[in-house]
Amino acid sequence: MRLYTRTGDEGKTSVVGGRLTKDDTRVVAYGTTDEVNCFVGQAITQLDPEVFQDIINELVKIQHELFDCGGDLAMLKETEQRPFKAKQEIVTYLEERIDEYIKEAPELERFILPGGSPAAATLHVCRTVTRRAERYVTRLQREAETNPVVLKYLNRLSDYFFAIARVVNHRLGVKDVEYERSAIVFREGKRKEK
Repeated sequence: MRLYTRTGDEGKTSVVGGRLTKDDTRVVAYGTTDEVNCFVGQAITQLDPEVFQDIINELVKIQHELFDCGGDLAMLKETEQRPFKAKQEIVTYLEERIDEYIKEAPELERFILPGGSPAAATLHVCRTVTRRAERYVTRLQREAETNPVVLKYLNRLSDYFFAIARVVNHRLGVKDVEYERSAIVFREGKRKEK
């Protein structure tokens, strides 16, 4: 098998059900989802399994789900022979994990800057690239048929990355970097149960 095919030399690429220009919204949406997946892989390499095996396992699961989402985005339409892979349960799972991580991290009162530890910084990159993917999928949904679960998933996934970036810093004993000009904006923030 060759890695290059020369079929994209004219600025077009194959999707399930046809060919599109490489700057088509659909192609940009699944390409950006793939970009998120790459940063997730980078984050995994920065996490010590002795401290973060639970998060590593979740991130590997997410990598597979992102691949499923990309596959769904690359389909011009769902058919009986090729049903969408991303289902509502992956959204529900993220919501459950976010709720647990919010309990683990310190109370949040102010905006924070991306950073702290290297892994947390990478997870913030994951968060912002996921938001970009979400914007492209939003545009795609206005233009063409696509799996609506993917948009919900990306929305929750960016929140998940924010939550685990804070947990990573917390477990490492690294404080989040507060935005110094921020007022207290999370007045109804989580309160630790005593």
